Amino acid sequence: MKKNIAVVYGGDSSEFVVSVKSSINVFEAIDSSRYNVWKVQMKGLDWDVFENDQIISQIDKGDFSFQRNGEKINFDFAYITIHGTPGEDGKLQGYLDMVQVPYSTCGVCSSALTFNKYFCSNYLRNFEITMAKSVRLFKGDHADADQLISELGLPLFVKPNAGGSSFGVTKVKEKGQLLDALEMAMKESHDILVEQFIDGPEFTCGLVKLSDQELIFPVTEVIPQNEFFDFEAKYTAGKTDEITPARISPELTKKVQQLSSRIYDLCDCSGIVRIDYILKDNEFYFLEVNTTPGMTATSFIPQQIAAMGRKLVDVLGMIIEDNLN
Repeated sequence: MKKNIAVVYGGDSSEFVVSVKSSINVFEAIDSSRYNVWKVQMKGLDWDVFENDQIISQIDKGDFSFQRNGEKINFDFAYITIHGTPGEDGKLQGYLDMVQVPYSTCGVCSSALTFNKYFCSNYLRNFEITMAKSVRLFKGDHADADQLISELGLPLFVKPNAGGSSFGVTKVKEKGQLLDALEMAMKESHDILVEQFIDGPEFTCGLVKLSDQELIFPVTEVIPQNEFFDFEAKYTAGKTDEITPARISPELTKKVQQLSSRIYDLCDCSGIVRIDYILKDNEFYFLEVNTTPGMTATSFIPQQIAAMGRKLVDVLGMIIEDNLN
């Protein structure tokens, strides 16, 4: 009998629309000859099963099941494609642990740690991972522009502490832009980071570790046409050159892949993870860990999997089977 797989998408952040796109690609990439694949959209307390773009049932939150034609269908596995809360910060993972449904991503603690950029960065500093200086601010804090600029320099970045897809991120070039940037970031998160600017090209490396093997994907070089890799650059065709494999030496490629593997282990990650960096003076500066990275047809992870000669359907199948067994 085929196992029932939920492709879970949506969520309660600005990344809802990105999650929808990711879910389409994941849904199509899971082998329907091996599994019954269902779309499950979450938005607030509305958890709905979709078929042919129509709601056919609501999820029973008591056990993560649903009814179809009078039959109760239990899910055997959840492939989480929610970017942001509750699918990337550990909340959904905690629920699935309680109802004993295995899932594709990091667990509760790892998800919560990596989603909070400040906590994750300060945790990794203990292991001498190189990264930019940053200052954390909360809503209601008095921001001293002169002090921040004295400590971090200009330009600098202002970003939500918990968020993704570059929503609310600003590159501040002069003092007069800082307060507006802080206000915009606060709309996405109750706390924000003011971060030192590291001048260099951006790279990203995806990987997944299974019970019997690990796959560290080719590295991608990211060259945005915009000022930085913002939302428009990420999701508008032609706004960014994404080169996989990256145009760096074999030595630097190995260095960033080994660093990614180490961070994956330090953060106790599971499933497909993507880690972003800036390269300066042959040193990779850690940016962030993405535990539910974009999975649209043009996202980095599908590109990297294709570049290593693998098929997305096979890699997703490996992850599902690893968890089912």
